[in-house]
Amino acid sequence: MLKGNVPILATAFDENGEVDFASIEKLVRFLLDQGVDGLALFGNASEGYALTGGEKEALFACVKRLTGDLPLVAAAGGASAAVAIEDIQRVQRWGAQVAMVNPPSVVKPGPDEIYHFWRDICHACDIDIMIQDAPLMTGVTLPVPTLVKLCQDFLTIKYIKVEQPPTTLKITALKTALGDSIGLFGGLNAGFLYEELRRGIIGTMPACEFPDVINAILQAWQRDRREAQALFYRYLPFLRYGVQPGIGVAVHKTVLHQAGIFATDVVREPAKRIDDVTREELRDLTDALSLAALGASR
Repeated sequence: MLKGNVPILATAFDENGEVDFASIEKLVRFLLDQGVDGLALFGNASEGYALTGGEKEALFACVKRLTGDLPLVAAAGGASAAVAIEDIQRVQRWGAQVAMVNPPSVVKPGPDEIYHFWRDICHACDIDIMIQDAPLMTGVTLPVPTLVKLCQDFLTIKYIKVEQPPTTLKITALKTALGDSIGLFGGLNAGFLYEELRRGIIGTMPACEFPDVINAILQAWQRDRREAQALFYRYLPFLRYGVQPGIGVAVHKTVLHQAGIFATDVVREPAKRIDDVTREELRDLTDALSLAALGASR
């Protein structure tokens, strides 16, 4: 069962905007050295929306070669069930163990259409499904009763990544209705990780430049909740900095570039690069903290 620290893998680009596989390999090895519990590809923090089909296939093959049996989650989906099914079956052929699926968002679905979308997917696909509940990104709200019915009716749905603020309230509502039958994951760059652990999540899927921080909080949670709380509060300014709309991807890449893991901090439009003042603010923030990535670069 997928659980623990499952970061979203950032995609490196060179100065010409092409995928930089050497930097990606360096990042994957860093994450494996830190001891993550899985990796997720093609999510929002991966700039999956900006990658071609051929780039995704090559990137997945690169990661799979390095990670072996480590669980891999691939974001897959589409504006209709037919498109989503094709995409999900594609990542399954590549070797993904879990498909993370957003609701269709070009035409905003209501509860019935949401149910029909995942019903059709579950009938056509036999890979484990994670529902990504991220209305800040999709503009689609997934009601708790609809999610509960989907999880009860379709056994291929194994996980929900809860990213509708306030995440804590939705996690409690889902946990009350579903118990331990569904694995609940946090997101939003782990900005509410401590509170979400209290509510019953089994893991989190943040950005990938601070696996040591997430591991330390999760390990502390098992032995001393006050220690976990103190660690979380210490790093919270950093966690919130990386979740800012529009520049979050650039923040993640800037840290990886500063650490010498990525050769550049290039992002693909429509993502935005950060300005020099923001870069200086981020350097001040990371200088005040201890991060394995930055420690390795000094």
